[in-house]
Amino acid sequence: MSTDYEPRPLRITLTALFMLVLGALMSIGGAYLALLGGSWYYLVAGVGLLVAAMLMFARRRAAIWLYAVLLLGTLLWTLYEVRFDWWQLAPRIDLWCLLGLWLILPFVNRHIGARLAWRDGASGLLGLGLVAGALMAGYSLTQDYHSLKGAFSDAQMEGLDPEGQAGRLASEWTAYGGSSRGDRYSPADLITPENVGRLEKAWEYHTGDLPREGDPGELTNQVTPLKVGDKLFICTPHSIAIALDADTGEERWRFDPAINADAEYYQHMTCRGLAFHDATAYGAAATRLAQPDAPVARCERRLFLPTNDGTLVALDVEDGKPCEDFGEAGVVDLKTGLGEGALGVYLPTSPPVVTEKLVIVGGSITDNGAVDSPGGVIRAYDVRSGLLVWNFDPGNPQATEPLPSGDTYVRSTPNSWTIATADEALGLVYIPTGNQTPDQWGVPRTAEAERFTDTLVALDLNTGQVRWEFQTVHHDLWDRDLPSQPTLVDIDGPQGKIPAIIQPTKRGDLYVLDRRTGEPIVPVEEVPVPQGTVEGDHTAPTQPVSALSYAPDEPLYEKDMWGGTPLDQMMCRIQFRQLRYEGDFTPPSEQGSLIYPGNVGTFNWPSVAVDPSRQLLFGAPNYLAFVSQLVKRSEVDPDERRGGGETGLQPNLGAPYMVRLEPLLSVLGLPCQAPPWGFVTAVDLRSMKPVWMHKNGTSRDSAPLGIPLPVGTPALGGPIVTAGGVAFMSGTLDYYLRAYDMQNGKELWKGRLPAGGQATPMTYVSEKTGKQYVVQMAGGHGSFGTRIGDSVVAWRLEEDR
Repeated sequence: MSTDYEPRPLRITLTALFMLVLGALMSIGGAYLALLGGSWYYLVAGVGLLVAAMLMFARRRAAIWLYAVLLLGTLLWTLYEVRFDWWQLAPRIDLWCLLGLWLILPFVNRHIGARLAWRDGASGLLGLGLVAGALMAGYSLTQDYHSLKGAFSDAQMEGLDPEGQAGRLASEWTAYGGSSRGDRYSPADLITPENVGRLEKAWEYHTGDLPREGDPGELTNQVTPLKVGDKLFICTPHSIAIALDADTGEERWRFDPAINADAEYYQHMTCRGLAFHDATAYGAAATRLAQPDAPVARCERRLFLPTNDGTLVALDVEDGKPCEDFGEAGVVDLKTGLGEGALGVYLPTSPPVVTEKLVIVGGSITDNGAVDSPGGVIRAYDVRSGLLVWNFDPGNPQATEPLPSGDTYVRSTPNSWTIATADEALGLVYIPTGNQTPDQWGVPRTAEAERFTDTLVALDLNTGQVRWEFQTVHHDLWDRDLPSQPTLVDIDGPQGKIPAIIQPTKRGDLYVLDRRTGEPIVPVEEVPVPQGTVEGDHTAPTQPVSALSYAPDEPLYEKDMWGGTPLDQMMCRIQFRQLRYEGDFTPPSEQGSLIYPGNVGTFNWPSVAVDPSRQLLFGAPNYLAFVSQLVKRSEVDPDERRGGGETGLQPNLGAPYMVRLEPLLSVLGLPCQAPPWGFVTAVDLRSMKPVWMHKNGTSRDSAPLGIPLPVGTPALGGPIVTAGGVAFMSGTLDYYLRAYDMQNGKELWKGRLPAGGQATPMTYVSEKTGKQYVVQMAGGHGSFGTRIGDSVVAWRLEEDR
C-alpha cells in the first residue's frame, strides 16, 4: 500500500513540540491576562500555535498556512500598538520571525504535508510575512519617537556673558557643585567639540577602600573631587579623606577617621564629597594682599569631612590633620541632640554648605526604618570653633537658638540628605527636604512635618529662621523627597537679570523660583491626583506641577510593557494588570501600586548643570517604574527585614504596615517598561523650553555577551558643563565617561571606566602644565548593580604629535 508521507523526521517532531509548549504557555497566560482585562492577543496567538502544532504532528500542510496567518496577524497587531518603535517592535516579532524562518527552510518545510514541492501558496504567504517583518524591522531602525532633535544657535553658544563667569577660576573646583552656586559649571575652555576626541587617560589612582565585612549592600562611590591649589581632595565610602597631586594623581596625604562600625546596621556607606573653607578669601584677604609671600597659617584653609558614623571633621588642607580649634580636637559629634538610636540611622552622606562664618549640615535618616527615628534637624556651626550657632528643627521651626545641653530635637521629622546651596549676598541658605520616615505610611505626621515635607526652605543665614518655603509634594506617600542640589542662576528676562533658583525633583519637575522670595518664575499649577489609600491614611487632593517638567507626557499603558520575547512581555502585562495604577501619584496599596516615575526618580542627587553664560541647562532624566506594596505587619514576621538596602521588604517598625519596594522587572530581570530609560537633555533658560533630548547609554555591561545595544539606560551620576561648549557625564549602566556637544547633544567621545561611574565628574586647568583635566570617580554603586571599584581616573588632551 503506497503513501504520500515518509516517516516523520525528528526535526519536525521537535518543532511541533516547541510550538505546542509555546502555545500552551501563551494560552494559559493569555487567558489570565484577558480575565484581568488585558489584551486578547496572547490567548488568540497561543490557541493558534496549539492548533498549528497539532496540524504539524499530523503532517498537514495547513500548519504552514495557519502559522503564516498568525505571523501576519502579529505584524498588524504590532503596528497597531507601537507603530515603528524598534525597541517595542522587535520583541513582539523576533520569536515569531525566527520560527517562521525555520519553518520556511526546505529541509523542514517540505516534510510538513504530502511530498510536494515546498514552493507553494503556504510557503509564499509565510515568505510574505517574513519579508514584511524584515521591512518593518529595518524601517523602525530609522525612526525615533523618543528624541528631540534641535540645537542652540551659534550666537548663543559663542556669546559668552562675562557676568556668568565672574569670580571663577578655570584652575579651581572648590565646592561639590563647582562653586557656591551649585551649577556644575567650569570656565575651562581648552577642551572643545573639535578636540575632545583626543582625550586620553593621564593617570589612575586607587583609593584602596573596598567593601568590608558587615558593610551594607548600598556601598557607593559618589564623590566629586575638589580642586584647590595643586591638589585634589576626595572621600571614600568609609569616610576616608585623601589628597592627590592634581597633575600626577599621587597621594599627598590620607586621613582615616576609623568610623564606628558597631551600629546595628547602616543603610548606606557613602561620602559624596568634602567642603572647603578659605579664610584668606574673607577677613584675612587684606593681610594676604599686604604680605603675599607670608605662609598661610595652619587651618586657614580647611576641609570639612562628614562621616558615616555621624561626625563632622575639620582638616587642614596642607597636611590632612584635624584642626584642633574646631569642636573637640577637630571633631563635632552630629549625633548630639538626636536622642536614642542615631548611630547608623543618622547619616551625613553629603558635604555641608560653607559660608564665610558657618558650616551648615544636614543628614539622611534611614528610609522606612522605624516610625520613631531621629529628627532631620539642620545645624549651623561656627566655621572656626565648631560651636553651634543655630538649628532649624522642622518639628519646632521657631526655636532656632542653639539647643540647650541635654535636650533633644523633635524626633521623626523631615530630613535633608542632599546638598544645600547658599547665597551669601542675600543672606540665605536653601535646604531641600524629604519626608519623615516611613515614606509610604503617612500616619502620624504633625502639621509641622506636613509643612516641611519635600519643601525647598530658605533659611536666614544669621538666625536660621524661615524666610520663605516652597513645597513640591503634599503629604508624600511616594518617597519623592527633594534629592537634587538646588542651582543658583541669574536668568535673562525682559527687564534684565532675575535671581533664580532651580530645584529638580524625582517626579521630573524643574521648579524655577525667584530666590529672593520663592515665587515661581515658571508657572506652577495644582492638579487633581488619584485618591484613596489604606484605612487610617489619606491622600492630598492635588499636587503642584511645574510648566517646565520632564515628568512623563503620558501614563504607562499595558502596551508599554516590554520583554526580550513575547512570553516575558506577556508576563509583564499580567504584572501591570495586577497592580493598582491610575497614573502619576497613584497611592501605595495592599494590592501593590505601580509608581511611575519610580523611587530613583527622574532627577536624583546628581541634579542638573547650568551654563550661566549661555543660559542653558543640561540634565539626565531617568524613567523607571517601581512597585510599592503595603503589607500588614500582622501577616509578616516583623524580624524578616530589619534594615539594609532600599528595595525589598522594609521594616517600618512601629507602623501597622511594612512596605515592599521593587523595580518593575520581568522574570528575566529586565525592566518591564519599554526602553529608553535614560536620556540627556538641554533647556534654553531664556525660553524655558527643551531644545534637544537624546537616548544615553548602552547595554554593554548589563546584556549577555556585552552587546552594546543603544537602549538608553538609567544613569546615577551628575553632569557638568564647560565654557568650551562640552558637557561631561557618567553614571550610566555601562562604564563610560561621555562628552557631549552642548549645542546639539551629540555624543563626541567616551572613555572606558574600570567600574561603575556613579559619581559626578569635575574639570580644571592645571596651573603647572596648562592642561585641562577631566576627573571621574569609578567605584560603582551597590544598589544600582554596577561593578564596585576604587579608581579615580583623569583624562587630558593627548600631546601634539
